[in-house]
This record gives sequence, structure tokens and C-alpha cells, in this order.
Amino acid sequence: MRRPHIGRRTLLVAALVALTLAFIGVTLASSRWLRAARIDLTADHLYTLTPGTQHIIDGLHRPLKLTLYFSDHATRDLPQLRSYEQRVREMLQEMVARSRGRIRLQVIDPVPYSDDEASAEGGGLTPVNGGSNGERVFFGLVGSALPVGEGEGEERSLSVPFFDPTRETFLEYDIAKLLYELDQPSKPHIGLLSSLPLAGNPAIGAPPWAVVRQLEQLFDVKTLDAGSLTRVGNDIQVLLVVHPKRLPEAAVYALDQYVLRGGHLVVFVDPDAELDTTPYVDSNGVTDDHDSSLPRLFAAWGVAFDPKSVVLDRSRALQIELAGSSLNHPAMLGLGPQELNHTDVVTASLQRVNVSTTGSFDLAPDTQNRLLPLIQSSAEAEKVPAERVLEAASDPTSLLQGYRPDNQHYVIAARLRGTLRSAFPQRTGTPGHLAQSGPDAEVVLVADTDLLSDRLWVETQTFLGQPMLSVFANNGDFVTNLVDNLSGSSALLSIRGRSASQRPFTRVRALQAAADQKFLLKKQELERELAETRQRLDELQPAKGGRPNATSAQQKSEIEQFQQRRLAINKELRDVQHQLNAEIDALGLRLKVANIVLVPALVTLVGLLYGWRRVRHSRSRR
Repeated sequence: MRRPHIGRRTLLVAALVALTLAFIGVTLASSRWLRAARIDLTADHLYTLTPGTQHIIDGLHRPLKLTLYFSDHATRDLPQLRSYEQRVREMLQEMVARSRGRIRLQVIDPVPYSDDEASAEGGGLTPVNGGSNGERVFFGLVGSALPVGEGEGEERSLSVPFFDPTRETFLEYDIAKLLYELDQPSKPHIGLLSSLPLAGNPAIGAPPWAVVRQLEQLFDVKTLDAGSLTRVGNDIQVLLVVHPKRLPEAAVYALDQYVLRGGHLVVFVDPDAELDTTPYVDSNGVTDDHDSSLPRLFAAWGVAFDPKSVVLDRSRALQIELAGSSLNHPAMLGLGPQELNHTDVVTASLQRVNVSTTGSFDLAPDTQNRLLPLIQSSAEAEKVPAERVLEAASDPTSLLQGYRPDNQHYVIAARLRGTLRSAFPQRTGTPGHLAQSGPDAEVVLVADTDLLSDRLWVETQTFLGQPMLSVFANNGDFVTNLVDNLSGSSALLSIRGRSASQRPFTRVRALQAAADQKFLLKKQELERELAETRQRLDELQPAKGGRPNATSAQQKSEIEQFQQRRLAINKELRDVQHQLNAEIDALGLRLKVANIVLVPALVTLVGLLYGWRRVRHSRSRR
């Protein structure tokens, strides 16, 4: 029996159909079973974990459970929040995949009046109003760590109360920080070295300052004595030095070596510490100007700080009550979002920090270190001698006499980074002495101590017989964020702000800007012709004894011409708008064709060429 002959054309068509079906099958299979296998082709590697986060995950000592609460039903009319939830979930899934089973993730939709909703609130999440049908929206993360051994205590739990899309650049940092803190068995240890009465005075019933009480809720705070300090222990993760005055050389050397060993130091200095209770002139005739500095360490680190100069800023002056009248004090400043660095995790979410008689920092000309501002003055600031501010205590408005802005943003608080050298080179060769730090050491410098005082950020009110703190500035949050940031591991500190996933349509914006420019020109043309026509009409007003009929006819002609021109310009404006929409629609169509047609066609063509070459190669071997 004769076999039917199958032509080449039939084989080619069959091969095309088979390849198309195979392409569709591979696409469906990869979308179902290979979701975790991805290649990050974004410009800023948004979906790739930084080395710091990888180090934290790889070093976990205990299993962690993460629960993402997201009100899916309540956000059905909030596409931006739903898009950000996908971004958060993908980040968490990337961390789970990296952990190799040490992190478990659960996603819950806390519907109203359910046990899940109660669990979300119990975990510390903060709901917001504005969901569909007025429902509350939960969008936060609760993490828990079970003890790994007997007698280690109960399960620890921490949370991210709400994932704010405006903090997307710090998303990875916030989650990595949660993982790091859950993995730690106890509160971080911080040291406090101060010549101010931050801890209060029990003898006279003076309570600790509010900032200290806030720190004690989150950290294990240990007070150090400058007179007996010879070495800062390695258990101190962050050391706060507030208003250092005439420190003994042994204490300065202890700070020097602590920083060079990689310790995290925060220094608060001041040209005029207003809560310094030391007499300006004591019984022995010794003068004390209530200023403070660390001149020896600052010189070694390449930091320029003048303890005799105060920053004035008339555009940020706080209003105070003095002698029964309200006035603006140019040495007491309320610094808002424009003066706070919103690319740094410490100050990103702050809205206002109040300071008083503050100094400023700069870099010495010969240093290679970097000064990264956290808080600055406005460009309207001016530096004046601290003595002048003291003399104007009874009349602060006198500081505005002869005021001349320096047109410079003075740095009030900053991170100092770089290779820091020892301020004690003469001790080189001494056992245990370090001559310099690593290449990326960091010290935080703040040129004001008064921002720590209660009067600049918090007031005490009585509610039902109990004292309640009412906060009106973010000074306490600034200090807490600093300590919280620095008390983490070096891996956590290496995680910087990332780019946002919502990228602007720059081409569309350019088209819109061009159209706006055309609209502006047409609008200006219309307004100019309108003014000219009105002037012409005023000139054509009938004069006494004139010919009103002729004049009215001329006015009507002018008015008709103006109306025709106005209609013509309006039509041109509509044409510009239609042209803009046409260009944007054409751009969108090109993008759709490229994504939906060209890319799959290109993949299919590559597959066909590969199959054709294999068939040809196998035939040539026969």
C-alpha cells in the first residue's frame, strides 16, 4: 500500500502550529509554577535585596513569622494602594525565598468585625478611614519570633503599623529593621553622658526629661560618669554625649577609641545651652558661657564648629510670649519639611523640629570626610556672636536690627562619614591603641542641646488627675529615630533609600508641557487682543455732537471682528488639545503593540529559527 506524501509546506505549517502551542504552554506554566524565578531588569534594581538585607536574613538565629494584613475588599476602589500592596508583598516574598524556610509569610484580609480584624489591632496595626463604603483599611505587618530554647521568655512581637506609600523609598529598610529587631533577644544598650540634668533630680522632685523617658521605653539606658570614664564598653551600641564641658582627657580618649572601634556616637554641642544651671561666674571668679564643644576630636575628624556663634533665621523664627506680648524670636527656630532631609530615614517622616540658640557645622578645608545634613537652616539665616544673643534676652527683636542674610543653609545636624583619625597620635604604639577607623565610620553631630528640653517639643497636661504629654514638635521622634537607626547592625545601616516603583511617564509629561506652553501662548494672545479691542472700543465711544449712528456701526463692526477672532483662537486651543491627545494615544498604541505583539512575535521567531536550524542540521547529517 502506498503511503501518502506529506509536503514540505504542510510540515512547515504543522511546525509553526506546534511552536505556537508550545510557546503558549510554556508561558502559562511559567506564570503558574515559576513565579519566584525572576530577572530584575528595573533601572534601580527595585526587586533585588541589598547586601545589608541579605546579611540580616542569612544571619537570623530563630524562625520568624510575618503576617501581612491588607484589607483587600475595602480597597477595591483604591488602585494606588492595591498597587503598593503588590510591591510590599513581592518584597516580602523575596525575603522569604532568601531565608530558606526561616521566615514564614501569611497574608490576611481583616474583614470588618472579624477575629482577624481584632488580631490586627492587637498586633499594633493602625487602620485608616477611607475604604469602600467607609470601611477601615488595614495595611501593616506583624512579625513574631518564637523562643529557640527553654526559659528564653515568651514570643516577641513587633509591627509596622501602616505601610505609607509616601515612605516607599524606605520600604526595604523598614522590613529589614523589623527582622533584625525580632532576632535580637533583648533591648539595645545605649549610653548617656551628659552635664545637663536629663535624668532629673529626685532630691528636689524634678522628673527626667521627656526624651529620656521615651528612650527608656525602647532601650536599656545606662548613664555614664565623665569623671571615671576610661573606656566605653562594647555592649554600648549607641552613646549619646550631651553638652560635653571640660571633659577629662581620659574620657575624651575613651570617646576617641570608641568611635574608631566602630561605635555609634551622637554628640550634642551648643553655643548657649539654655538649661545649663551652672552660674555664669562662680564664687572663684571662673567664667562659664554655657557653651560646649569637643575641639580635640572635631579637629581630628575635620569638623569646623564655632561654639561662640549662634544661627539666626528670621524666616523660621518661633513666636514666644515675653512680658505679656507676642514676638518672633530669630534665635528660636521652628524648622519644617524644607529644612529636614527627607532622603534620610531618620528625618524622612518628621514634620517639625524646634531648636534654640543653635550653632552650625562645616568641614575643615583639608578633610576628605563627608558631612551629610539632617537638619539645616533656611537661606535667610545669619550667624552672629553668641554674646549678642545673650545681651538681647530681654528684647529678642533687637537681633533683627541690621539683619543681613548670609544666603547659606547652615548645617545644624548631620552625619559625619569617612575615615576618622585618632585625636591622640602621640599614643601610637600603645597596646590596644587604634590610629584610625575603618573606611566608613560614622558620627552624628547636633549643634543644639535645647532641642532635647521639654519646652521645645512637649507640654504636660492633666487629664483625670493624671499627667499627659501633649507633643507639638518632632524633637523626641528625631532623637528616638537616631538611636533606633544607629543601634541596628552595620548591615542595617547600609540599607539606604531606594527609588519608588511608580515611575513617571516622562514622555507624556513632555508632551503635556509642550501643549501647556502652546496653550499659554494662545491665552496670552487672546488676552492681548482683548485688551486692544477694549481700548479701541473706548476710543470709539460717541462724543458730544458726534454722529451716533455711524459710531455705533463702527463699534458693531469692531465687536464682530473681535468675536470672530476669539472663536478662531478658541478653535486653535481645541486643536492643540486634540493634537496632544492624539500624540499621547499614539504613544500608548505603540507601547501596546510592542508589549502585546512585537515581543511575543520576536520570541516565536527566535524559536522558529532555532527549530529550523536543528532540522537543517539533522538533515545534513543524514
